[in-house]
Amino acid sequence: MPSLVEYGARRYLVVAGVMLAALLQTIDLTIVNVALPTIQGNLGATVDEATWVLTGYVIANVVVIPMTPWLQLRFGRKNYFLISIAGFTFASMLCGLATSLTALILFRIVQGAFGGGLLAVAQVVLRDTFPPEQLGMSQSIFALGTILGPSVGPTLGGVLVDNFSWPWVFDVNLVPGIIALVLLWRYMRDNEQRQKVRVDVAGIGLLILAVSCMQYVLDQGQHDDWFSDQSIVVCTWLAVIATGVFVWWELRVAEPIVDLRVLRQPAVAAAIGIAGTLAGIVFPPLLLLPQFTVEDLGFTSTLAGLLIGIRALPVLLLTMPVARLTGLPNADLRPLIGAGLALAGIGLVWLGNVTTTQSDLGTFVLPLLVVGTGSAFVYSPLLVATMRSVAPQAAPKAASFIVLAFQLGGSISSAGIVAFVDRREQFHQTVLAAQTTLASLPVVLFLQHGSPAQLAEQVVAQAAALSYADAFLVTGVLAYFAIPSVLLLARKRT
Repeated sequence: MPSLVEYGARRYLVVAGVMLAALLQTIDLTIVNVALPTIQGNLGATVDEATWVLTGYVIANVVVIPMTPWLQLRFGRKNYFLISIAGFTFASMLCGLATSLTALILFRIVQGAFGGGLLAVAQVVLRDTFPPEQLGMSQSIFALGTILGPSVGPTLGGVLVDNFSWPWVFDVNLVPGIIALVLLWRYMRDNEQRQKVRVDVAGIGLLILAVSCMQYVLDQGQHDDWFSDQSIVVCTWLAVIATGVFVWWELRVAEPIVDLRVLRQPAVAAAIGIAGTLAGIVFPPLLLLPQFTVEDLGFTSTLAGLLIGIRALPVLLLTMPVARLTGLPNADLRPLIGAGLALAGIGLVWLGNVTTTQSDLGTFVLPLLVVGTGSAFVYSPLLVATMRSVAPQAAPKAASFIVLAFQLGGSISSAGIVAFVDRREQFHQTVLAAQTTLASLPVVLFLQHGSPAQLAEQVVAQAAALSYADAFLVTGVLAYFAIPSVLLLARKRT
């Protein structure tokens, strides 16, 4: 294979195009969340119906991500990347023009399908654009987009919804998408590795069934009270059975749509687990903090988005220093990743301890900066350690699995944390209600100037704050449980 390393201005132009493409995908994971209530109202949809704007996108995204190595091999890396960018941009335009919820959901599914090809390909393109000794630099740049995007999404979405209209959360993709397409069409070189490979129809069908059912359970489970709903039970069984059959089939077929054999390498398997854990650290605050600050503390959507954006600041500032650390020859990156997980855990536990009904913007700033700093020291070194442990031809496969783990980790953690918050809120309401009696002096003093209805509101608000605090604490503990798996990563360059 000819060298794809670029130098000078050409490298900067390729990197700019790749990063714009990666940010299209990562920002879109969270930017629509902010606009969903407005979309629901403008299109006359119920909450359940509007949720499919998010669910359809994620399902299509997760189905395509593990197929990206096969698609690159079949159509060529450059061709597939350009098609993905063009399709995503065009689908974004259609989403902004949609006049009905049905059309919007359909266009979001198309957008998610094309978006599935952006991140994994972007990672490998950056890897090949830099020389091997600058692997740390290339993966740090990629990590910047992956971590920065979900944090910027709510901020950008809040500004657009508050000051313009909901179609802008889709229209904002058009100019970056066109610029990325032109830059990469003009300056990106192809790896010239396309092959005529057999289409694994059975594998594709099983993958679609398994992922679709699993994502449906994750997205709708909490709303439908999980396994008390027959559709959730059926989809759970279908997901389990389809996954088992899919794994069996892909391991025996000669040309699988998803090559699971790369998971036999302990370093890749460990990296997938850590990437899923990192998603469990990144996404719950993105989901919970805006919800808590807007609904319980009275923040505007813009202010809540800016709060989330604060967490991305350390990632932005530390990208180059981390790149230098990961670029050291034969550096053992495991202590760096372990320390990053520990630091992120400290920040989340701190966040849980300061979450109260009296919290203001300043209360959350320092904990979020600590979480962001920890995240900056995890993802980039993790990518470098994984790329070191695999042969060049296996890099696209490893990259797709890491991106998939990050996506699924976000979905699983988000579904789990919502259910956890709901149950903890019920628990705290029961406990606080039992303690709110006339035998309590604070209750007596409150009723001297407040009504029983106001007291009940205070109990509900306090229970909500305690449930969110518990969620942040549990997420922090999750980071510590992932630290031992760091030992399975490659110690140095192989």
